[in-house]
Amino acid sequence: MPGEVVALGYGYRHASRKNPAFTGLDFHIRPGQRVLLLGPSGAGKSTLLAAIAGLDDEGEHFGKIAATGTVGMVLQDPDSQVIASKVGDDVAFGCENLQVPREEIWRRVPIALQKVGLDLPLDHPTAQLSGGQKQRLALAGVLAMGADIVLLDEPTANLDPTGVEEVVRAVAAVDATVIIVEHRVSTWIEQVDTLMVLTETGSVIMGPPEEILAEHGQWLAEQGVWIPGQDPHFPPAIAKDAPAVIETRDLVVGWDAPVTGPLNLHFPEGVSTVITGPNGAGKSTLLLTLAGLLPPQSGQVRVNLDLGPDPWKWKSAQLAQRFGYVFQDPEHQFVTASVEDELGGQGGDLLARLGLAHLGKANPFTLSGGQKRRLSVATCLVNSPKVVFLDEPTFGQDRTTFRELVGLLRELTDRGTTVISVSHDPLYCRAMGDKVVAL
Repeated sequence: MPGEVVALGYGYRHASRKNPAFTGLDFHIRPGQRVLLLGPSGAGKSTLLAAIAGLDDEGEHFGKIAATGTVGMVLQDPDSQVIASKVGDDVAFGCENLQVPREEIWRRVPIALQKVGLDLPLDHPTAQLSGGQKQRLALAGVLAMGADIVLLDEPTANLDPTGVEEVVRAVAAVDATVIIVEHRVSTWIEQVDTLMVLTETGSVIMGPPEEILAEHGQWLAEQGVWIPGQDPHFPPAIAKDAPAVIETRDLVVGWDAPVTGPLNLHFPEGVSTVITGPNGAGKSTLLLTLAGLLPPQSGQVRVNLDLGPDPWKWKSAQLAQRFGYVFQDPEHQFVTASVEDELGGQGGDLLARLGLAHLGKANPFTLSGGQKRRLSVATCLVNSPKVVFLDEPTFGQDRTTFRELVGLLRELTDRGTTVISVSHDPLYCRAMGDKVVAL
């Protein structure tokens, strides 16, 4: 039976923060309601989901928040929630933790997989799943648990269009109360009956989508929410002819085995190149190889800088002086206890431009997903690299921060920096795709 969530004057402060993420929240989500939770990047949306799930125990709570029934949560990063090596075992994991009898677990597992449209053998390796399949696998695990409330934190982030459709279709079949965090309203507008907006002042706006958009649409756009039909406008990307700063010759990339290739590509100097393609095509693997962080399976990466080819053979200091890299998971590049220290005490202007100046003393790991992404970009740019590599640079961004981030990257190419990105975002591709490489 679907559950409900009630908040009365609820607030929360992270243990390492001086100010609360939000205070005074009052709302009632009824059983079976399907809610799209909106708000600017950093408004506390993911923190609120964690509180509903009972995961925010280290900080300070104010007021009251209560959820009835079992709560299941699907995270933003598909890879972070794959537990087992086989599909069936992964779906069964949550049930096992709830001490569901073995016979009942294996009755539920195939039913849950069927509900999310994941028609795979129970012994299918999870390592061979695409991003969209991993998100549906996580949702199947939540359904097998018998979750009365399903929480989804940007479940389509980093997914190709097919993966997005798969996840949206799977969520539509869920028989539970559903709360979704997402910046782009158009992705979910047909699947929800309520829009819930967290404002920076701590108040909550709730109502049917058509009413909220009619009464508050312009204000929401100004606050950074992606309202349908109000995408930010950028000058169209222009194809540019320039000497290659990086070239590949019969390049085959992969980890333990080849993923894609042979590739003969060139990346022009001072130009923005966007690498696109479906999940699993090898985009991130190619980016790591171009940046010298992963040796090729075969073939060569030629860099037309002072050190010549094969950047994977360069010393780390030589790489850092010439290349900057933004990983798909921002946390993979945080090494200090404060935002300021991540930039070595430099980059104050960068933090201001990216909306992070007020978080200088905060622990990077307590930032929202969108804030972490912007900090990871800042740490990459602070050393003024000649080539910047970015893996899904705009995930988790609201309308305002997306525009600022793209503007900042475009300024880099205007100054002669080469930008090479991996992205599924059509708007980013239109704005930054001086050259597009489709895998």
